[in-house]
Amino acid sequence: MNAVPSLAAPTDSAASRYVLGIDTSCDDTGVGVVELLPSGGVQVRANRIWSQQVHARYGGVMPELASREHVERIDEIMGAALKEAGLSVEDIDAVAATSGPGLVGALLVGLMYGKGVAQALDVPFFAAHHLEGHIFAAASEEELRAPYLALVVSGGHTHLFDVPEEGKYVLVGATRDDAAGEAFDKIARLAGLGYPGGPAISEAARRGNPDAVPFKEPLQGQKGFEFSFSGLKTAALLAHKAGAKPEDLAASFERAAVRFLVKTTVRAAEASGRGTVVVSGGVAANRALRAAFAATDLHAVFPGAGLNTDNGAMIALAGAAALHTGRSSSTLDAGAEAYAPLARLLAESPAL
Repeated sequence: MNAVPSLAAPTDSAASRYVLGIDTSCDDTGVGVVELLPSGGVQVRANRIWSQQVHARYGGVMPELASREHVERIDEIMGAALKEAGLSVEDIDAVAATSGPGLVGALLVGLMYGKGVAQALDVPFFAAHHLEGHIFAAASEEELRAPYLALVVSGGHTHLFDVPEEGKYVLVGATRDDAAGEAFDKIARLAGLGYPGGPAISEAARRGNPDAVPFKEPLQGQKGFEFSFSGLKTAALLAHKAGAKPEDLAASFERAAVRFLVKTTVRAAEASGRGTVVVSGGVAANRALRAAFAATDLHAVFPGAGLNTDNGAMIALAGAAALHTGRSSSTLDAGAEAYAPLARLLAESPAL
C-alpha cells in the first residue's frame, strides 16, 4: 500500500474510501476500484479489462466498432470489478472516468456511464485525463514525489513530461509522427507477427538477431527531446522487402526503438537535473525497455502488473489523488475531448 502523489494538503478522513475508475478511451473497456486509506495510502482492489479482439482483422482500431463493444461490455466489466473488490456499488465514495484524449465515441460510453453512477450514488465525479492516469498508475508501486520526469509510451502517445511539482506538467518532448506503440503495431503487421504489435514484437525479438538490420538512430544531433519513428518504419519496410527474417526485423527494430526512447529520456534528465522517471503506457511493459532503463543511473518507476495498458485502476488512482487532496469535483456536463493536451510544449529553450 503506497501513498498517492500529493497535489495539495490532504483532507482528513477517518475511514477508507473507495474510488471507481472507468476508462473507455480506445479499445479496452477498463473498470477499476482503488481503496484510499485515511493515511493517503492506496491499494488497488480490482482491475478488470475487456480487451477487444474485433480489431485484429483490420490491423488497427475501428472507432465505431470500439464504441459498440464498450456499450455491450461495460455492465459486465463493472460487475466483475465490484465482485473482485468485494464491494457493492453502494460502497463507492467517488467515481472517475476518462474524458480525453481518445476516440470521442468510445470516451462517451465510459464518461456517461461514470456520470450516471456518480449521480445515482450522489458522490463526487472526476473527469480524468488519460495521460495523467497513466502517470498515476506508477503510484500503485511506490510513492511519487516531485520533481520527476514522466515518459508515457503507448499505442496513441509518446510524451515526455517534466513534473516540477505535484499536479504541474510541462511537456518537454513528444513524437513528430507515430507513437511508439503505433510503430510497433505497424512493423508487426508488416512482418506478419500479429496484433497487437507490442507483445508480438517482443516475443519474436527473443528469437531474432538484433544486429541483422542496421537501423539508424532517429533525430541524431537534435537539441530538444522529440521523438520520431517514421524513419524506422521506412527502414523496416526496406529490410522486409530485402528478405529480412521477421524475428530479426523484430529484434533489430525493438533495440533501435528502445535505445532511442531511453537515450532521449536520459538527456532530458541530465538537462533538468531529475533523478527519477516514471515510465508508463503499454510499451512500458516491454522487457527490453525495462532492462535498458535499469542499466541507466535513473530511478525508473513502472506501473504494477496489469496497469501498463489502458485500464480503469489507473483512472481510479487519479481520482483517489483528487479526492485525497480536496480537488474540486467535475460538473456533470464535462464533455469528451479527442485532443486534450495535459501540457503544451515549452515555447522557450528545449534544453529546459
